[in-house]
Amino acid sequence: MVRVAVVDHDLCKPNRCRQECVRFCPINRSGGKAIELREDLGGKAFIYERACIGCGICVKKCPFEAITVVNLPDELEKKVVHRYGPNAFKLYGLPIPQQGMAVGIIGRNGIGKSTTLRILAGELIPNLGRYEVEGGWEEVLKKFRGTELYEYFSRLADGEIRIVHKIQHVDLIRKYVKGYVKDVLEKIDERGLINEVKRSLNLTSAWGNKVSRLSGGELQKFAIAAALLRDANAYYFDEPSSYLDVSERLSAAKAIRELTTRNSYVMVVEHDLTILDYVSDKVTIVYGEPGAYGIYSKIYSVGSGINHFLEGFLPAENMRLRKEPIKFHIHVRAPEREVSRKKPFISWPRMSKTLGNFRIVVEEGDSYIGEVIGILGPNAIGKTTFIRLLAGELKPDEGEILVEGLRISYKPQYIRAEKFEWSTVGEALKELGGEGIAQTEWFQTDVIRKLKLHKLVDRDIASLSGGELQKFAIAVALAKDADIYLFDEPSAYLDVEERLSVAKSIKRAGELRQSLTFLVDHDIAMIDYVANRVMVFEGIPGKEGRADKPVDLRKGMNIFLKNVGVTFRRDQRTGRPRVNKPGSYLDRKQKAMGEYYYSILREEVTEEERS
Repeated sequence: MVRVAVVDHDLCKPNRCRQECVRFCPINRSGGKAIELREDLGGKAFIYERACIGCGICVKKCPFEAITVVNLPDELEKKVVHRYGPNAFKLYGLPIPQQGMAVGIIGRNGIGKSTTLRILAGELIPNLGRYEVEGGWEEVLKKFRGTELYEYFSRLADGEIRIVHKIQHVDLIRKYVKGYVKDVLEKIDERGLINEVKRSLNLTSAWGNKVSRLSGGELQKFAIAAALLRDANAYYFDEPSSYLDVSERLSAAKAIRELTTRNSYVMVVEHDLTILDYVSDKVTIVYGEPGAYGIYSKIYSVGSGINHFLEGFLPAENMRLRKEPIKFHIHVRAPEREVSRKKPFISWPRMSKTLGNFRIVVEEGDSYIGEVIGILGPNAIGKTTFIRLLAGELKPDEGEILVEGLRISYKPQYIRAEKFEWSTVGEALKELGGEGIAQTEWFQTDVIRKLKLHKLVDRDIASLSGGELQKFAIAVALAKDADIYLFDEPSAYLDVEERLSVAKSIKRAGELRQSLTFLVDHDIAMIDYVANRVMVFEGIPGKEGRADKPVDLRKGMNIFLKNVGVTFRRDQRTGRPRVNKPGSYLDRKQKAMGEYYYSILREEVTEEERS
C-alpha cells in the first residue's frame, strides 16, 4: 500500500493545539519520525509518507481535522500525474481527449477537474508527483509513451495544437478585458461566426455594454462566445452553465455542440447533470477525496457514465463511490379529489409588485403542509421578487400574503457575510445546535458532514469562499425550526453530490417539520428531485413577469419546456431527466404528443413507482 497524506495548512493551527498529531503518532513514540512541525512550512505539521503506517491516529486526534491520510494500492502510484507540493493534493490519471467528440467530466469540487483542464491546455506542465524538481515536456512524453495521451502531449509540446480554455471564474474577465462587448468580440472573431454566436447565446442586450459592467450571466455568455469565435484545435469549458438560467444553459450547451470546429477536441466540466448529458458524447468520472487526491475513471458513454455516477459504482474499475445510489422518482399527479381534501397551509390572492420599470403579477394560489414548490423561469423575470414577498422583505402593491405568526427561514440568492450575526462558523453551529432540527442525526450527517462544514468551524465567516458561504447559508437556513423555508438558488457554486445532498436535506426538513418550502433554482435535475409542484414564471425579462398558481411537476415542466422548445425524457435505469437531442426521433415524437417532459405516460407508470 502507498500512503497519501495531506495537511490542510489553512486548518492546521499548531499554536492553538497540543500537537496531538506529533505526540500520539506510534512511529514517533517508538523513537522514529513520521510527523513533525517544520519551520520551513511556517510551523505546520509535515508527514513523512514513507514512514507513515497509515494508522489514522493523527487524523482522529487533530482537533481541527486538518489531516487526511489515505491508503491506496501500490499500482496506482504508477499513474500519478501531478502533485502540488509536500502533503498536498495528488492527481492520478487523466481523461483522454477524443477528436471530434465532446468529453464531459463529472466530479466533486476540489478533486482535480480544473487542474486537469490546465494540464491538457498546456498551462500547467505535470510534475508526475516530483514536486521538488522542475519538470518539462521531455519527462511527460517519456511517462506517457505507448499510451493514447502520448500523441496528444507530443503535439501539444510541439505547439501543433491551438487551445482555447474558458475558465471557471469568469468574474476575473472584468479585471483583464477592457472595452465594449461588440468591439472585443469583433476583434477576436477568427471564424466569421460573430452573428451566429450573438444569436445563439442571446447577447443582444449586452452587445453595447462595457465588459466591466456585465452581470455574472452576461460575463459567462461573453466568455463562451469569445471561445467559440477562436479558430482552435481544442476547446475546454470549465463550468459553462454558472450564472445562467435554464434556457440560457441549454442555448450555451447547443452552441458548444454545434459551433466548435469539426474534429476538434472538446472537454466540458459541469455540475448540472442535464446540461452535461446534453453537451457530451462521452464522460469520465473523477473520484477520490476532495482536497487530498483524485483518480480518473475510464471513458464511458454519456448515458452509462452518468448512471454509474448516480448509482455510486464504476463497473470497469470495480469501485464503489458511495454507500447508497441516488434515484429519481417519477412524480404521478394525485387525483383531484385527494388534493381537494387537503387543507391549504397558506393561500394568496392575485397580487402585483412594481420595482422601477419592472412589474410582476402573481395569480392566486395555495400551498400544502409538507410540500416543496419549485419555481422555474428565466433570469430577471420576478422569481426572487416573489420569494422576497413571501419572506416579508417586500410588500405587494396589490393583494397580501398572510404569513403573520409563521416562522420563516430564508436563504437569499446573494449571500453577504456581514449579514450573519456570528463571527465564526463554529460559533454559528454551536448556537444553532440548540435548535430541534440541528440536533438530529440526519442533520449532522447529511448536512454538516456531507457539506464539510465541520472542517470550517474555526474559520471566520468573512473569509469563506463563495461555495463555502453558500453551504454555510444553506445549513443555517435548514437548522432553524420554521414553518416556511425559502431557498433562492441553493445549487450555485455546489458540485453534483452537494446539490443532491442539499435537495435531499431540504425535502427531509419539510417532512420532519411538516413545513412548506419554496425553492428557486436553474438546475432541472435538482427541481425534479425535490419538488412536488412548480410555479412557472413567464414574461419579458427585465420588464414584466407573470406567474400562475402552483401545478403538478409534470404539467409545470411541460409549460416551461414548451416555452424553451426542448423535450426531456426519463432514463430507464435511474429515472433522471435527460434532454433529447433537437430533431431526434424522441424529440419529434414528444413534441407531436405535446409531452415535453416525460416520455413515460401515466398508464405506463408501475404500481411500485406510484407508491
